[in-house]
Amino acid sequence: MPKTFKYRIYPTHKQACALNEQFETCRQVYNKTLELRKNAWVNEKKSIGLYESQKIMTTWTDSISGMDKVYSQVLQQVQVRVDLAYKAFFRRVKSGENPGYPRFKARDRYDSITFPQSGYSLDPGKQTIYLSKTGHVPIILHRPCIGKIKTCTVQRTSTDKWFVSLVVMDTVPNGKRVPITGKMAGIDLGLKTYIQASDGFKVPRQRFFKQGADRLAKSQRKLNGIDKKDLSRTQERQRAKKVRAHIHEQIVNKRTDFCHKTSLELVRRYDFIVVEKLSVKDMLEQKNWSQSIADVAWAQLILFTAYKAADAGKTVVLVDPRNTSQMCSQRRSIVPKTLDVRVHKCPSCGLKMDRDLNASLNILRLGLESVKQPGPLARART
Repeated sequence: MPKTFKYRIYPTHKQACALNEQFETCRQVYNKTLELRKNAWVNEKKSIGLYESQKIMTTWTDSISGMDKVYSQVLQQVQVRVDLAYKAFFRRVKSGENPGYPRFKARDRYDSITFPQSGYSLDPGKQTIYLSKTGHVPIILHRPCIGKIKTCTVQRTSTDKWFVSLVVMDTVPNGKRVPITGKMAGIDLGLKTYIQASDGFKVPRQRFFKQGADRLAKSQRKLNGIDKKDLSRTQERQRAKKVRAHIHEQIVNKRTDFCHKTSLELVRRYDFIVVEKLSVKDMLEQKNWSQSIADVAWAQLILFTAYKAADAGKTVVLVDPRNTSQMCSQRRSIVPKTLDVRVHKCPSCGLKMDRDLNASLNILRLGLESVKQPGPLARART
């Protein structure tokens, strides 16, 4: 199973300059490829594919400086990105959406390059990673990289930090890292209580954006106070932008760390996990709730839980969330209630319990119904 290991790297000043030059060259190749394909269609009604554009790229050495300082497969991968952008665009058009046309990349919008097959090698003993045209870069291997490395992606953040992401084929058999518990649970995701499991397990919600809102507002006010037209204050403006980016980065890191720890806790507790299949994209369009929904990162939590469960040989099932909060888990009758009503009271059977707990029981039932042969999991206690 493919798996990604992400590590922090510390290039020297000379190496960082070399990487920045490679990023800029790749950005120019990306924009020129996009221009080539766009003009070919507008002027000649001709569609240029990936392999044709890669042949044409070999003639750009005079117009784009520094192509000889970038590994050849990295340049080819840049055009693969353009091709994927077009495929995604046409896929959305075909499905009836209103997608934006692939756009040109500004200097601060191209922040990664990929070595698809070769041009890199990891040396765990010396704690370095070799990158072609850059050299041996110090790396922090905070955990071992297990498996055969397939691709290597170098990323630069807006706060000038450097990372590498190594995609490997995992060679460790599933189910060897996390013990089997024989338990199952339905998981209700909410804004009041972040996680409510059908066996009573709860995880409180963390308000990461709210915790950093004051610092973020202060940094934004300082940035707004710097006159854009005053060229003498350009460096001051760049420093203010970096401070703001650093605060955003801290918020994202805290949220991601929380999702990793919570998803690992779920996989350690349960062998069969049922979660609502939420349409987060549609939910973000609700103006009153968009910021809160973005901050809880439900989609990220579900993604992390799914791949951790697959790695541990466990199961995650997604079910339709419709009426899970309104339906009585005992009689399956609809009991209408607004969002402010936090207790489920069924007039038919007299069942009274927490609204989220009732929803999690419905979610678990739907998950079991969707699996025809759950086997020994059907005997697990909730």
